Amino acid sequence: MKHTKSYILALLLMSYSLIAQEELNYSEEEISINQFTDGTLTTPADAEATSLIIFVQGSGPTNRDGNQPMGNNDGMKKIARELAEDGIASFRFDKRIFKMNELKLKESDLKFEDFIKDVEDIISYFDENSDFDQLIIAGHSEGSLIGMLAAKKEADAFISLAGAGEPIDNILTEQISKMSPEFGEKTRAALDILKAEGKVANYDPMLESVFRPSVQPYLYSWIQYDPSEEIKELDMPILIINGTSDIQVDVNQAEMLKKANPESQLVILEDMNHVFRSIQSHDALTNTKSYNEPNREIHPQLVETISTFVKSME
Repeated sequence: MKHTKSYILALLLMSYSLIAQEELNYSEEEISINQFTDGTLTTPADAEATSLIIFVQGSGPTNRDGNQPMGNNDGMKKIARELAEDGIASFRFDKRIFKMNELKLKESDLKFEDFIKDVEDIISYFDENSDFDQLIIAGHSEGSLIGMLAAKKEADAFISLAGAGEPIDNILTEQISKMSPEFGEKTRAALDILKAEGKVANYDPMLESVFRPSVQPYLYSWIQYDPSEEIKELDMPILIINGTSDIQVDVNQAEMLKKANPESQLVILEDMNHVFRSIQSHDALTNTKSYNEPNREIHPQLVETISTFVKSME
């Protein structure tokens, strides 16, 4: 029994040592940029990083780690920590949606430009308060367009992660049409009115989640931007990444961005889905299940692709 206890103690000490060693690969610091933006700065523990990636999250109530109330996958947190192990620092932040109750903001107050301004403020903060040589914007999904627009303010490079190549009204129409051609047509009609008049009242009640009056100001402001037009204006290194298993943003969207800015670099990762996991199955349920599997590893080539791009500029 004595030997058994000693063996168990040795295993526990070994496990603790391995955990401690893993934690030493990066360090993290909580930073408040302003009243709207709180986030986490992740840096290598044993080296001084010269480049900082600012991650911009996708649509909805997405926090700094890439999680939503109905989906906990820790995608951004995993990417940030793996990049730190490769000598690259990053900052990820909670969208201002999480501050709405505290700041007494209403959904109807939100505009697409608010999220652009938040990223611009982050760029200014690190430009003025850090020694990083390179500030790189990396936007995921909706965050791709937000980051693209914010990158015009003194960023050194831009990375699109599963970003759309056409305006959101086209994307929404296509997504809903895949589920129901009838509702796809109704979505297109309502969006055309919204785009022309700034609001729409005559829409099918089944589309309330898309067109509820309180979200229309945000949707209207979002529709005004065409990613393929905006990316043309970026005179900086650009990396466009998408995955063949992404059921939300097809690879043809990445190809549109590449066509719009031929100087950009396009990388299509085989089997990567929308939350950066490797999914070889064509079953949609298997794919979406990974949206709530935080222990599932990130696609093996993603961090390497990002790291290679960043280091090519150093």
